[in-house]
Amino acid sequence: IPAYIPPHKDISPMLAEHRLNMVKLAIKTNPKFELSDIEYKLGENGEKSYSLITVKKIRELYKIDGKLNFLIGTDAFEKINSWYKADELAKLVHFIVFPRGVELTPKENFDYELANMDFLDVSSTNLRNHKSNGSIEKVEEYIKKNGLYY
Repeated sequence: IPAYIPPHKDISPMLAEHRLNMVKLAIKTNPKFELSDIEYKLGENGEKSYSLITVKKIRELYKIDGKLNFLIGTDAFEKINSWYKADELAKLVHFIVFPRGVELTPKENFDYELANMDFLDVSSTNLRNHKSNGSIEKVEEYIKKNGLYY
C-alpha cells in the first residue's frame, strides 16, 4: 500500500504515481503480493494517508470484524503515539513489530508482539546487488529512467 503523501514526510505529491508504479514492478512476478491503491486514491482526493483511515477502508472492503495484523518496524513503532489517532488505530490492529536496530520499549494499550527474527540491516546497495526474478532490476531501471532519488 504505497502512500500518496506519507503524513510524517515532506515529499512531493508528484512522487506518488512513481511509488505506485515501482511497487507494481516490484511485485509483478510474485502472485503472493497484491497492490492496493487505497492510499493513492485518498491522496488524489486531497486526503492524507493515515494508517487509521487505511485500516478502516480495508476492514470495510474485505468485511473484516476482527483485528488486522499490522507489520511495523521497531523504529516506526517507537513513534506510534505521534501517529494520527493512535489510540483508535490500536483498537483495530494487532501490531507485529520487526527488529530494525531500535530497542523496543513497552507500549500500554497496544496489542503487539515482537517478531521472532534477528535484525537484518537491508541497505539499498544490498537490494541493488541482489538478483532475483528481475523485479529489483526493473525498479532500478524505472528510477533511472525517471531521474528519481538522485
